[in-house]
Amino acid sequence: MTFSSTFKQHSSEGTLNSASLEKQGAKDAVAQDHQHESPALDEKAASEETPVQAQKNVSTATTLDESTPLQQWNHPTINVGRSMVAFYGLVIMGANDAAYGAVIPYLETYYNINYTIVSLIFLAPFLGYTASAFTNNQVHMRWGQRGIAFLGPGCRTVAYVMISLHPPYPVLVIAYVIAGYGNGLEDSAWNAWMGNMKNATEVLGFLHGAYGLGGILSPLIATTMIAKAGYQWYTFYYIMIGAATLELIAALTFFWTENGKKFRDDHPRSDDDKEGSRTLEALKSHIMWICAFFLLVYVGIEVSLGGWIVVFMINIRQVTPFLAGICATCFWVGITLGRIVLGFVTPRIGDKLAILIYLALATALHLLFYLVPSIPVSFVAVTLEGFLLGPLFPAAVVAATKLLPAHLHVAGIGFAAAFGASGACILPFAVGAIASAKGVQVLMPIVLALIVGCAAIWSLLPNFKKGQEVRSLRRRVGGVFGR
Repeated sequence: MTFSSTFKQHSSEGTLNSASLEKQGAKDAVAQDHQHESPALDEKAASEETPVQAQKNVSTATTLDESTPLQQWNHPTINVGRSMVAFYGLVIMGANDAAYGAVIPYLETYYNINYTIVSLIFLAPFLGYTASAFTNNQVHMRWGQRGIAFLGPGCRTVAYVMISLHPPYPVLVIAYVIAGYGNGLEDSAWNAWMGNMKNATEVLGFLHGAYGLGGILSPLIATTMIAKAGYQWYTFYYIMIGAATLELIAALTFFWTENGKKFRDDHPRSDDDKEGSRTLEALKSHIMWICAFFLLVYVGIEVSLGGWIVVFMINIRQVTPFLAGICATCFWVGITLGRIVLGFVTPRIGDKLAILIYLALATALHLLFYLVPSIPVSFVAVTLEGFLLGPLFPAAVVAATKLLPAHLHVAGIGFAAAFGASGACILPFAVGAIASAKGVQVLMPIVLALIVGCAAIWSLLPNFKKGQEVRSLRRRVGGVFGR
């Protein structure tokens, strides 16, 4: 090798080494600059973390990442049909619960039974609601919302066919157990689903307003058919068979693609979430139990008052059966309007404070209804009382969505809603049993005590932000809410 070639080779290597050193120096400089970049850039980098990275940087889970858009009642487009199915399902549920008050006086004479025995139709659905509370999450995990769309309306249809055949009273009680299971599944499923939507308070207001609409229509139709047209009490359930069958067809049509695999894919556990039964995990949450007992007492108030007010007005206020049925309708009108109208007011006041205000005013109106034996006052007071009680169920669902981890929404809210709905069975039965011994006038002080108890339970919830949307909890928030 000549000297000149050797020189050129070393010169070339020196040039490459210099270029490499310069490149490495530039990398080091960038790395050093990155270590001293501004906090704003740090925050930007943190905000660009993937959902999994974000979940690993905190200790306690609440929901999914904020980049995932919340569903709306009308987006995606198929949600319009699904929302209408859910609303319609709650109409039937309200009609089911409100029909008790209209048919109770006729069940007594048809079966020749007393208040205690007839009250079993309130207690029977408790078994169904309890079963739905423990199986709701399993139905979702195995069959998805399609399973709810089949089992909910399907159980109702079977139950209403049995009731329409006016079987022996023990069989009638079993039919109400089956109806309770269907109602419990739908109640929990649609509350959990819509509770995670954008503007959840308003959407749930309409959902439960639909329940109230069923409560308005049911005693009005049943009372007209029985008291005015002279039909037997069980003919009302012919209408319910048709309504439930229509719901079954519509629900399967719109929810057919929502199978178990899709549900599991849409509701995965995060890296920090422990494996095991979500229902058992939800049962360990004190938030879930507060909401569950709140709903138990509230639904007990709603169905006790709505169910026994017909008997109270006939026996104590001495009105005709038709006017007594209209009084029950007024209560459900108030419930419906309260859920829709106050659904827009509640988040602006603040959920926790607003519910306490509503309960205080409802207590005053209940005392007015109880202590002033005037028919016009009774109608006005019970309507306004229903108006103020209306937003309580939606508010409890919203509170649960804000305070429970996202992976527990279906299991936790589902259990709370189903457990709470059993209040429609236990407390009205207790009222009937006491009324059988002491007279139906005991309805009013019992409901008064339940309203006060409702306020006490609600006050146990931790504070959550005024107007806070579910979206704001699509971060990991650690122990902010005392979990």
